Amino acid sequence: MYREKIKEMLGIINKVILGKEAVIKEAVIAFLADGHILLEDAPGVGKTTLALALSKVMDLESRRVQFTPDVMPSELTGFSIYRKDIEKFVYKEGAVFCNLLLADELNRTSPKTQSALLEVMEEKQVSVEGVTRKVPEPFWVIATQNPFGAGTQRLPIPQMDRFIASMSLGYPSFESEMEIAEQVSWERKVDSIDPVIDRETIFGIRKEIQNVYIDDKVCEYIVKLVRATRDNPYIEMGASPRGTIALVKLCKTTAWLNGREFVTPNDVEEQFKYAIKHRILLNSEGRLENISRTEVLTEILNKTEKPLPGRGK
Repeated sequence: MYREKIKEMLGIINKVILGKEAVIKEAVIAFLADGHILLEDAPGVGKTTLALALSKVMDLESRRVQFTPDVMPSELTGFSIYRKDIEKFVYKEGAVFCNLLLADELNRTSPKTQSALLEVMEEKQVSVEGVTRKVPEPFWVIATQNPFGAGTQRLPIPQMDRFIASMSLGYPSFESEMEIAEQVSWERKVDSIDPVIDRETIFGIRKEIQNVYIDDKVCEYIVKLVRATRDNPYIEMGASPRGTIALVKLCKTTAWLNGREFVTPNDVEEQFKYAIKHRILLNSEGRLENISRTEVLTEILNKTEKPLPGRGK
C-alpha cells in the first residue's frame, strides 16, 4: 500500500516539474532514507517548485530562506526577545522549525551562518542560549548551491557531508521546455496539489525500509567503493564513513521502492554517485587534467569487482 502511495506522489510531482523524473525519484528516495539533499544548479530550473511540491504532496510545513551575506545564524536557529508587557525574555523560533527547509543559495552566506545548520541537520535540534530544542519530525533540508556569480564559495566538507545525496535538476530538454511554454498559466500548478501521504505514512515507510536485507557481499562492495575514493590518484580527500552510511540507506530505500526486500549490487551502482560525488575533493592533478568528479567515480565503479546479483550471493 505504501509503495502505491509513493508512485502516486511521484506521478503528481512529475506533472508539475516536466522531464525530470529521475531526479524527482532520487529526491524522494533521499527523503525516505531520512536524509537532506544538495542541489547544485543554476537559478530558475525549478528548485523552489520541487521543494513546494514535495511539502504539499506530503502535507508538510515548509519554509524558504534566501541566503545572502547578511543572513544571521539567529534567523535560522531562533533568538530571545524581551517582552516589556510580561517583563521577561521570550524565545522566537527560527526558520528551521518546520518539516522542509529550502536553503536557497547556501553558498552565498557566511561560514558562521552555514555552520548554524550543522547541528540541526545532524541531530534535528538546535541549541540556543544554553537550551536545546527539537525541531518537528520529519525534518529535511533541500539546500541549493549556485555554481555561478560573484560572492559564491563552495561549501566546506563538514557541511557537504551532512547531505545524504547531491543532484542537479539541470535545464529541461527541448521537448519538455516546449511543453512548459505551451502550459504557461497565471496560476501555479503547485498550488493545486493535494496531500497524498502524511507523517504517519512516512514513519511507517521508514520502518519497512529498515527491515530491507543487505547481504555481507553487498556491504563489502559498498565499503570497497567508498574506500577507493581515499586512494584514488585524482582525489585529495575521499568520502568518510558517513558516506558509507548514506550509501547503505539510499540502497535500502531504492530496493524498497522497487518492491524488493533485499539490496542488489545494481542498487549500489545506481546510488554511488548520488551519495559520494559531493563528499570528495579533487587534487591539483585532477583539476589540471580537467577531470570531473563524475568521471573519477565512474572509473572507481568500473575497477571495483562487483558481486553476483541476488540475495545471499
